[in-house]
Amino acid sequence: MKLALSTVYSLHRFSNLFRPSVFTALWSPICSSELSSYSPTYVKPQFHVPLFLRPPIYSAKLCDLRKWRDWAESVASSIGSSFVQSDNGPDSSMLCRELKWLIEDVVEDHSQFPQTGLENGDDDDVRVKMRANLEELYGLWKQRITERRPFQYIVGCEHWRDLVLSVQEGVLIPRPETELIVDFVCDVMSNNEDLKRGMWADLGTGSGALAIGIGRVLENAGRVIATDLSPVAVSVAGYNVQRYCLKEKIEIEEGSWFEPLKDMEGRLAGLVSNPPYIPSKDISGLQAEVGRHEPRVALDGGIDGMDALFHLCDGAALFLKPGGFFAFETNGEQQCRTLVEYMENNRGGSLHNFEIRSDFAGIQRFVIGFHK
Repeated sequence: MKLALSTVYSLHRFSNLFRPSVFTALWSPICSSELSSYSPTYVKPQFHVPLFLRPPIYSAKLCDLRKWRDWAESVASSIGSSFVQSDNGPDSSMLCRELKWLIEDVVEDHSQFPQTGLENGDDDDVRVKMRANLEELYGLWKQRITERRPFQYIVGCEHWRDLVLSVQEGVLIPRPETELIVDFVCDVMSNNEDLKRGMWADLGTGSGALAIGIGRVLENAGRVIATDLSPVAVSVAGYNVQRYCLKEKIEIEEGSWFEPLKDMEGRLAGLVSNPPYIPSKDISGLQAEVGRHEPRVALDGGIDGMDALFHLCDGAALFLKPGGFFAFETNGEQQCRTLVEYMENNRGGSLHNFEIRSDFAGIQRFVIGFHK
């Protein structure tokens, strides 16, 4: 689930720099009629509906919105490169871009702006419909700067592939490089009808990103079981699955790794996971947005970061059917090589055709293979 320590925020930037406008990116197939009635049954959540999906029940004078914007911009500019120097966090230019995106999400209709937009003009008394009030906006931006709360938690969503996924505290923010696992799955499915129609598992699903990405490319008979130990993640993943009209194809189960799959031994067509793989000693060195706010259970992979990865390899040997495919994300080259060596020495009778694949930055990041 996690990036190499030196690239955590650089790939956040990669994702956000290409962030589609909310006016063009939100209309992937969505069960909008179900959104207002959706009530997760797994927990009693204080559910974080993404900001862009909130009803525009607030309004403010344009002059007051400008005042907030100017204050927020001033605070962002004052940061300079101090976060970068501290822990490779965002610089002031990145924060100013985030501020622009926050305004896009909170204002209902930008066409209602006079020609001057948010620049000073003679239209101070024009009222703007918004999805949050000004008091909340002041509070959110203070959290972003003083607490280093991740921008994705501020707006309640992350753009991933062609999806807009709900995220909140307690759920790992999906990273751009994890998108490649869906590409690997598409490649192996392209000439294999059995894999297209089979049962897949996404273990440690978080926001449900991989399960949804795979569910959208499976044929009608194909299914995905997504598991997570966290009830908050299960709730958020269920919301995202329902929003993309995939609840008939994707089943979300609460439980640790393979626990919810006890009756699936030897039956899975595919298995994917983006597990915790940061070595425990390195957690304290992560940038503040990650180390302070994202769930440690989704980051900490044990002494050498390999605990969950070894467990996944053992499970792949047991749960995949002959010809079944697996893809796991790791922390980098050393973990990839260690994982392949482990499978060759301990699971060579069941698993084979191992390959190490690189991410967008050229870092060896993934291990893929098949069941014999």
